[in-house]
Amino acid sequence: MRFSINVPNFGDFADPRTVAALAVAVEEAGWDALFVWDHVVHHKRLRRTFADPWMLLTAAGLATSRIRLGAMVTPVARRRPQQLARQVATLDALTGGRVVFGAGLGGPIEDEYGSFGEPTDPVVLAERLDEGLGLLERYWSGEAVTFEGEHYRVDDVTLLPATVQQPRPPVWVAGFWPHRRPMRRAVRWDGAVPLFASATHGFLPPLDEVRDLVGFLRQERGDDERSFEIVLGGLTPGDPAKARDMIGPLADAGATWWDERQIITGPDLDKLEPVLRRVEQGPPRL
Repeated sequence: MRFSINVPNFGDFADPRTVAALAVAVEEAGWDALFVWDHVVHHKRLRRTFADPWMLLTAAGLATSRIRLGAMVTPVARRRPQQLARQVATLDALTGGRVVFGAGLGGPIEDEYGSFGEPTDPVVLAERLDEGLGLLERYWSGEAVTFEGEHYRVDDVTLLPATVQQPRPPVWVAGFWPHRRPMRRAVRWDGAVPLFASATHGFLPPLDEVRDLVGFLRQERGDDERSFEIVLGGLTPGDPAKARDMIGPLADAGATWWDERQIITGPDLDKLEPVLRRVEQGPPRL
């Protein structure tokens, strides 16, 4: 199992210098990755200061040399795929191939899409997500792209440079379990980032649900021998033994990454000091 730190792109973490300093601490303390949220607004009635996630990740990339970096997750349906492909390829070049690309529908849909006159039908957004992911993969190859889809059209375009990682950066797809459709989408790519209605952001996911999820993913993957990540997350104590007792069973069930997250409804979600304190305590030891 590998270990990452997850922070929002608002509050204290809206400052790229703060995120760069956090990234240095993450790397020095032995964690494997730093992920930031990709929101324009998040429950828009709460007025917060936000930063562009790719600017935050650029600052983190310039300050580090080992950890993986990415947005967890990018709502592909509210991005222009060609612009997104360019941002990811630029960051991948800057970091020497350390980008992980997390993708999903994103939300809250009414806030993040409806507020700007974008479609809010989840079926349409899912179609745009699938078309967009397919285009990103082709753009990242550095080959010419011509495409005519339901939502996007491309006429003989080559985006260079290609990503450093080939055939592409790892693509991890998020979705709520036990909904099957987003997890089937994840199986087509490189990893699953399941969210659980029974355990919101920051809370330990139930072991029985994790086992059901892993069984479903393995069944859907069949004889596919490519490596595949299963990314779970929550808040663990700094005490190694207590952390091991919490997440050891999840690793045994098949999880390959633990994503350390503050509780979404708690006071520390967007505060540097408690996150940095947990970072400096180091990742759990299994």
